[in-house]
Amino acid sequence: MIRVTNIVKVHGTNRILDGATLAIPKGEVAALIGPSGGGKSTLLRCINGLEEFQEGEVSISDKLKLTGGVSTSKNDLLQLRRTVGMVFQQFNLFPHMTVLKNVMMGPLYALGKPLAEAESMAKKLLDRVGLGNKLDAKPAQLSGGQQQRVAIARALAVNPAAILFDEPTSALDPRMSAEVMRVIDDLAGDEQFQAAMVIVTHDLASVRRIADTVHVLEQGRVVYSGSAGEAFAQGGPAAALD
Repeated sequence: MIRVTNIVKVHGTNRILDGATLAIPKGEVAALIGPSGGGKSTLLRCINGLEEFQEGEVSISDKLKLTGGVSTSKNDLLQLRRTVGMVFQQFNLFPHMTVLKNVMMGPLYALGKPLAEAESMAKKLLDRVGLGNKLDAKPAQLSGGQQQRVAIARALAVNPAAILFDEPTSALDPRMSAEVMRVIDDLAGDEQFQAAMVIVTHDLASVRRIADTVHVLEQGRVVYSGSAGEAFAQGGPAAALD
């Protein structure tokens, strides 16, 4: 469960998040949509401890908490990032490492897994995202869509309770975007995969297809939370964005 309560994020005189509140249960696929500049990516970064906020609270599985205006310890941030994976717009892979080693880093250093176990886990995940034949490639040898699929495998490798996707296809052409969305679709449709998934995207066709719930952000506030079906129904808040 991800619970965000009355988050306020101020940058200078700009109130980026203005009391944003939402809850995302385990196993749910939630989409954050809304106009550009509404605070969607900032909210993800607050959930994952990448941005500090001034007021409110973020709670993960009722065990990890971030509190507005209070510095979070390095140990708590490390535990948070073991629990909540994140996939960025830009892939942020280690350019000097092979695909296999990029995915192994989390199990090795965040989870303390033995080398052989980390390697086996990484190979299985790369197979899952369709890149089992690219283990020894460097990121520069891959297409953008392939790099993003490696980034998804890397996020999965720590067995997170939640994965946050920050516009994962925005830097890709339509063909590569479709490759990445097939992987996300596969995760969303896997009943054995119980992590909460939160996707910030302008790809409303994908939201219609995979999201259980939709949260609409405008001017830093969550102005709608409800089922995807209701959100896209005639006159619904998402239909106006479609």
